[in-house]
Amino acid sequence: MGTRGDLLLMDANNTIIWSTNSSGSLDNPVAQLLDSGNLVVRDENNINPDAYRWQSFDHPVDNLLPGMKLGWDLVKGLERNLNSWKSPDDPSSGEYTAGISLDGYPQLVLRSGSDLQYRLGSWDGMQFSNKSTCTQTKDLTDKFVINDNEVYYSYGVWNKLIIMRMLLTPGGTLLLLTWNDQNQSWDIYFRAQNDTCKSYALCGAYGNCYSTGCQCFKGFHPKNIDNWLVANWSDGCVRKTQLKCDGSDGFEKFTAIRLPDTRHALFHPNKDVVYCRTECLLNCSCIAYAYMDITEGGTGCLLWFDELTDIGVDKSQSLDLYIRFPASVLGENRHSILKRAGFATGGILVALLLLGLFLIHVVKKRKEKVRAIQKSDTTDLNKGEDMDLPLFEFTAIADATSNFSISNKLGQGGFGPVYKGILEDGKEIAVKRLSRNSKQGLLEFKNEISCIAKLQHRNLVRLLGCCSKEGEMLLVYEYMPNRSLDSITFDKELSKSLDWLKRYNIVKGIARGLLYLHQDSRLRIIHRDLKASNILLDYEKNPKISDFGLARSFGGSEIEVNTTKVAGTHGYMSPEYLIDGVFSIKSDVYSFGVVVLEIVSGEKIRDFRHPDEDTNLLGYAWKLYVEGNCLELVDRAIMESCNSSEVLRVIQISLLCVQPYARDRPTMSSVVAMLSSENELPQPQQPGFFTQRQLHDPKGSADKINFPTANELTATFYAPR
Repeated sequence: MGTRGDLLLMDANNTIIWSTNSSGSLDNPVAQLLDSGNLVVRDENNINPDAYRWQSFDHPVDNLLPGMKLGWDLVKGLERNLNSWKSPDDPSSGEYTAGISLDGYPQLVLRSGSDLQYRLGSWDGMQFSNKSTCTQTKDLTDKFVINDNEVYYSYGVWNKLIIMRMLLTPGGTLLLLTWNDQNQSWDIYFRAQNDTCKSYALCGAYGNCYSTGCQCFKGFHPKNIDNWLVANWSDGCVRKTQLKCDGSDGFEKFTAIRLPDTRHALFHPNKDVVYCRTECLLNCSCIAYAYMDITEGGTGCLLWFDELTDIGVDKSQSLDLYIRFPASVLGENRHSILKRAGFATGGILVALLLLGLFLIHVVKKRKEKVRAIQKSDTTDLNKGEDMDLPLFEFTAIADATSNFSISNKLGQGGFGPVYKGILEDGKEIAVKRLSRNSKQGLLEFKNEISCIAKLQHRNLVRLLGCCSKEGEMLLVYEYMPNRSLDSITFDKELSKSLDWLKRYNIVKGIARGLLYLHQDSRLRIIHRDLKASNILLDYEKNPKISDFGLARSFGGSEIEVNTTKVAGTHGYMSPEYLIDGVFSIKSDVYSFGVVVLEIVSGEKIRDFRHPDEDTNLLGYAWKLYVEGNCLELVDRAIMESCNSSEVLRVIQISLLCVQPYARDRPTMSSVVAMLSSENELPQPQQPGFFTQRQLHDPKGSADKINFPTANELTATFYAPR
């Protein structure tokens, strides 16, 4: 220590290599290492922290200890950042820094050089808006201070027996570590970048990030369709209809969502939610707002004034984001907020009463219309000549199903329940019953009859007949005792009954069924909703394609069709169909490729998770294919029975089927040929809807990720012309 109170680092020749170089001097300087880990230089007789001449906590490197401040001392102009090491063995400054950005509204960010890599977000009153709630425990407390003198984050530990540190690794991963005294090692308590959507602005402006990829918000569409189709979403989305700023604009509330980048946002303290909405609506540059309890004991508004970027689904979020839309997108003609504020309470009550009466009238008329449609279609069904389809008596079906007993219910289809029945001659049947007052179900019901009434193929479920009586509409099918493919493939125990030979035969059977629909039937038919739950298995586990409610048929000269009503199941729909509403036989080929990967892996596309890889099922299969490790994809239940050459061939064929562009996918005739030969296969391209998290950990390690569960439902979306 020098005479002025500076810490000095000198070589053998007493040449100063480094010093604290603090201003001022001390009469009786001492250096003390505190229990907190802070090395301080102070006057021997003054222990006041404000009087420290120098302290190591003001100069963090790659570790943030409890009590250290990460952020700014605005009075001294001091910025405290975490700086990564260059490598695990080289403590010189590395590529990554983590700190508080003061642009717009302050937020905690991680940078690679000058490039923003990841946001922990802004303080929401309890934690950073993009930080997992797993850190909120009784042992850990987060603190964020923002005032005229300083802006910083720090954390503390209530239980002094727990030793913690925050580390910025050389690879750019921000970790919170706890000391395991028993194992004498550091355990990962929290990892900041813990899912695909945490890569900064992955989906571009107005793109919402999901675990399976990106989607534009309602009222927006991709800015660059070609890039979007190959899972390059960085160009983001643009509005279909521009904002009016004439008082007719309104706001849509989005919940469970990560708040956007706040570099172009302003915070208005001590304001209520009415102020937030009014202030944003009256400012034509305001794009969105959020109402937040952002500082201790206070509330306020966070307003955004530029494109919304770095947004993603986050079920741990409790804050709501209100995005501005024109009235045409919101689906209602909204008046200005100033006019609405002038309505008297009595006027509102009268309006609500009138609205209630109107809705009752609309519902009543709708039921009458549906009944009229059903009556009309019942008459059409009873004619039966054009369909060449046997007609069953309603009483016979009611008796066969024990009057549609709940014990005979097999499941729920797109337009109603499905029941098992036994006819008088002992024949087992499956009965689809149209739900009353279901207009959408009625359309699918009629569509199913028109598509498959005259189809006959060993890999298509057979329609035995139909029935209609006083609004009741029923379809009668052959009964499939082994239920659907998904009920076996995705069950850990039942999947053992499907060895590789059975699965291989199922793949080939589905391919033959699709080939018949696309090429060999009287009309070319596109299924549009091919998935494991729509593949039924007979007694010998032969596959039968079912559920033609969304199918479309067209003439041989037609190649593709555009629709404004996109219907199907997420995960199985091809990129061109989901995004542009364009479907063709190649749309079914894409769905087939997804189903094949599910059959091989035993994993459902919507539920796939891997402890070490943050990709969807297509992305994981592609990664293994590129690395030459495709056998790692195979379901463990069939490892002993599988033929490795057949498995590798089937995986490569499936990857050919899920290529991003329809023109590059094979036809089903080519698929059938490839499955039945040993000829050399083409090399596939990276799949459509390929999603990969860009972790910066050089070892590629990752904690186990818990994806949100999702029920597999057929979803129908309506888009304006």
